[in-house]
Amino acid sequence: MFSRATVDNEDILILAPLSVLPEFQNKGIGSALIKEGHKTACRLGYEYCAVLGSEKYYPRFGYVISSDYGIQPLKGIPTQNFMVVKLSAKAKNVNGYVKFAKEFGI
Repeated sequence: MFSRATVDNEDILILAPLSVLPEFQNKGIGSALIKEGHKTACRLGYEYCAVLGSEKYYPRFGYVISSDYGIQPLKGIPTQNFMVVKLSAKAKNVNGYVKFAKEFGI
């Protein structure tokens, strides 16, 4: 699942935490979901996607520390766990703090 957020008045996506039942892990299901989600997001015109998750898992999909792209997490979010992937080579540069959808209450 993805939700919308903004950085510098540009829409980005936030990838919700992902989990696969233990008996189905290590079969490529999570990877396939993320890759297909990224393709769909790119087709819809999104240029960046962020995730708050494991710094050991998400880099395999191109996620890097968000500040590498000028995107800052909200105060209190561990910087090593807030990562961003650039979905389009033509992505505009953004700079600023992530503003989550109001439903998140943050």
